[in-house]
Amino acid sequence: MTDSLISPENGDGIRPAPPRKRKRWMVWLAILGPGLIAANAGNDAGGIATYASAGAQFGYRMLFVMLLVTVALVIVQEMCARLGAYTGEGLMSLIREQFPLRASAFAIVCLLIANLGLVVSEFAGIGAAFELFGVSRYISIPLAALVVWAVVVLGNYRFAERIFLILGLAFIAYPIAAILGRPNWGEVASNTFIPHMLGTKEFLFLVVALIGTTITPYMQLYQAAAVAESGNGPAEYRMVKIDTITGAVFANFISMAIIVATAAVIGGSGPLSSAKEAAQALEPVAGAGAEVLFGIGLLGASALAAAVVPLATSYAVAEALGVERSVSRSFREAPLFMGLFTALVVIGSSVALLPGNLISLLINMQVVNGLITPVILVFILILANRRAVLGAAANGPRFRVAATVIVVVIGVLAAVVLAQTVAGWFGLG
Repeated sequence: MTDSLISPENGDGIRPAPPRKRKRWMVWLAILGPGLIAANAGNDAGGIATYASAGAQFGYRMLFVMLLVTVALVIVQEMCARLGAYTGEGLMSLIREQFPLRASAFAIVCLLIANLGLVVSEFAGIGAAFELFGVSRYISIPLAALVVWAVVVLGNYRFAERIFLILGLAFIAYPIAAILGRPNWGEVASNTFIPHMLGTKEFLFLVVALIGTTITPYMQLYQAAAVAESGNGPAEYRMVKIDTITGAVFANFISMAIIVATAAVIGGSGPLSSAKEAAQALEPVAGAGAEVLFGIGLLGASALAAAVVPLATSYAVAEALGVERSVSRSFREAPLFMGLFTALVVIGSSVALLPGNLISLLINMQVVNGLITPVILVFILILANRRAVLGAAANGPRFRVAATVIVVVIGVLAAVVLAQTVAGWFGLG
């Protein structure tokens, strides 16, 4: 028994741990979570398809890109967490307060486009998952849209969220598959720490898709809002920062494991054309059950995000406009909030029903995110640089330079891909 647990006033010689220690552990438990959840949100349907396609198409070459993206994700998420902790507000509230009306409106439009792209990809993921079980997308997607809408508006969303999360745990099999797939670990290390880039249009397109699915506006919105909502302020920020960094690193560890597993099993086979091909990377773990395991995980991750992304978007827009926002309200009481949520589900599921390759649609939606991400990052960078917003906690000189470089590089890559895409429309690509 240590001296700190001996109490002369207590008959049995034992006393509880000091209140300060109890509070410290309570703070730990209360703070840990938002960073991990926000970062793991990138490992949804679009993320899985994009990472798997990167391994299938370019082998291990994208690992160095993912290493850089991990650093960028840590810096971006840390700025968002700091904004939430030191201001007690979400990103959209801060943008509304700190920027002119036109700039705020532009941010809202970019957010709506980016998150609509995400909703489309989640319903496409649901369709791809059910196709593995022999169910047509024209049946599964409309039913899924109806269920998602009913669960959030009429049912117990929290219960459904737990079920979706449990189904999504199937993707933990990827790190195991990465080992059992017997990759060339020398090549893995070399491609992780030494650039093996290609100057092709396809390579750059997928780089922007990786950025779009890893550093997505939805994650930044959630990070700042979750920290602010939890009541964690400057005093708890050290723990908030640890959670944020840990979450980003862990999420991208899973992402890189998907690339390694896919590259080891089907690397060099070219772009993915179906969810069945993506599932092949899990064969070292599940054997003949690889398609079932992949389908279950894809369904869980897609269904969760299909509910959360439109819900979070509705909250953010309603917050920015200062109107009523709550799932417990009726359409009459919160018309914009409920109407926007419904519209996102309807439009997202409808676009996912369009003829075409669902895996290709998933990746294209991540490119849309990648094109819009730099715009949102500019707002975040300006907010984190302003002493009027964060005081002494504003970005220091070195951090400001690093964050600015990240935003500029992502912006340049997005601009190049956009220029290539537009040139392709006119037969100039």
